[in-house]
Parts: sequence; C-alpha cells; structure tokens
Amino acid sequence: MDAPLRQIIDQIHAAAASGTPLRLRGGGSKDFYGQTLQGETLDTIALNGISSYEPTELVVTARAGTSLAELEAALTEKGQCLAFEPPHFGAGATVGGMVAAGLSGPARANAGSVRDFVLGVTLLNGRGELLTFGGQVMKNVAGYDVSRLMVGALGTLGLLTEISLKVLPVAPAQATLVFALDQTRALNQLHRWGGQPLPLNASCWVRDPTAAGAAELLFVRLRGARAAVESACLKMTLDVAGTRLDNALAEPDWQACREQRLPFFLNPVPELGLWRLSLPQTAPALSLPWPQLIEWHGGLRWLWAPAQAQTQLREIAARAGG
Repeated sequence: MDAPLRQIIDQIHAAAASGTPLRLRGGGSKDFYGQTLQGETLDTIALNGISSYEPTELVVTARAGTSLAELEAALTEKGQCLAFEPPHFGAGATVGGMVAAGLSGPARANAGSVRDFVLGVTLLNGRGELLTFGGQVMKNVAGYDVSRLMVGALGTLGLLTEISLKVLPVAPAQATLVFALDQTRALNQLHRWGGQPLPLNASCWVRDPTAAGAAELLFVRLRGARAAVESACLKMTLDVAGTRLDNALAEPDWQACREQRLPFFLNPVPELGLWRLSLPQTAPALSLPWPQLIEWHGGLRWLWAPAQAQTQLREIAARAGG
C-alpha cells in the first residue's frame, strides 16, 4: 500500500472516530453539481496514474485522481477513446470524478453511458476498508454489480481509488450535417432515421436567437466506417435539405455542447434556472414558452424555466414517460 492511500485511510479512520463528515474531492471541476458542499475535504489527487493499459484488449485501469485529460491523451495515442464522451467542466477533471458524477456527452444515446463502460472498481468504505468489485472483462460479476452502482453515486457509497474501463477504437470517419427544422419536424426526422441502419452518433436541436430570424437548427453527427458515413450523408440530405459542415469547424461546437458552453447555456435569463428532463426519445415536442435544447435524439431536453414551473415540468415529463 503506497503512502497516499495510507494517508487517505488514516483520514477516514480519524473522521469516523470523531464523527466528522468528509467531502470527497478530485479536481473540483464538478463542485457545482449536487448538494451544498460540506465536510472536511478528502483530496484524491495524490491517487494518480494509469495502472495498466492493454490496447489490444480495449481495457484501461487508472487511479481515481488521474487527470481525465491525461487518460484521454494516452488513449488517443493508440487510436482509442472513451466513447461516452465525458464532460470535463474544467482542466482539473479526474477519472474518479467522471465515474462518481456519471455524466455523459453527446454520443451517449448511441454509444452508451459511463455505467456501460465501467468494468471494475476498487474503493474505500466508511471504515477505511479497501474493497474490489468487478474486474477487467465484461462478464465479471457474481452477485451484486457494485462497480456500476458507484457510477453517479457522487461518492456517497464509498471513495473510488481505482477504476477499470472499457475503451473503443476511434471511428474511421465522422461527418456533421445541419438541417433547418422546427422542433416537431426535427424529432420526427430523428425518429425515422433512428429506425434505419445509419451511423447516427449524436444530435443537437436548438433555436438560435442570435441568428437571422431566430433559426431553428438540427445538427446530426455521424461516425463509423467511411463508406457508411458517406452513404448516410447522401441519404439524409436527400430526405431533408441539409448542409455538411467541415469537421474542423463542427468539432469545437460538439465539444462546447459536451461542456455546456454553447450560447444556449451561457446566456440565461437571470430569473430562469436550467432544467434537464430525461424523456423517451419518441416523446413529442414540448410546447413550452421557454428556450430549449435537445440532445440524445430526443432523450435529453434542456430548458431555461423559472423555479415555480417545477410542478408543471414534472407533470409534463411524467406524462411523456420520463
């Protein structure tokens, strides 16, 4: 057992003895997410480094305090990636924070969520005991699947110290198409395309109030084999008039979508709060008087609305099956 892990265990023992609550923290990039920050800080940054990486097996194991940027750079060198596109929300993002927050980016609807890629974890419980669950292969679970239970738990079930993840090869080809469609037509079209063998990877519908006439635009990203992507571009632009964007121009926008830095997220009306609704992809357009942005082919609906709209929004989501 190395010194950083020993120090963390000692801190847990001391906190348990004194009844002091602990606040688990990696890079602090997601401090805004969840409840009010409370308790003595338990820093995981010292638990860093990629423990093992087998590119041919599509498996990587990293300690919880490892920089997410460092991990992604190592994967990029081998032509691989985290397919669920985790948001960073800052340069300090860590692998442990990525799993604890459980947030996925634009590709989540097709690639899967963080939980789908977690193979195993090592964690410390409230008694300072080091426990291991899962392993480094997909079929590794006997009994409760505790490793995936840790995804999105925000550290409430234990302190992650090491995580094994499934990785995937970077797609050979990528293209982004943009269509001028209102929300109803955009969702209907996404549903039709979703039922066809097209390499859909991500989508984003937004009403751009800064554009001439407040344009309503649907962006669709395709990823896969080059022939499949080219064929899909042709078919989709024949179905609906659209434009293919240069990848060098489109990729920063997808990254901004992942990091919630698009104009939609950056220019809120002061009296409105940001709401995130999880709905079935087939849910219809929501007739609401507030700005909306739609991801995951209709499965994720962002909107700015006042706090007093809580009951109305929950009822709308429930009626839609979300």
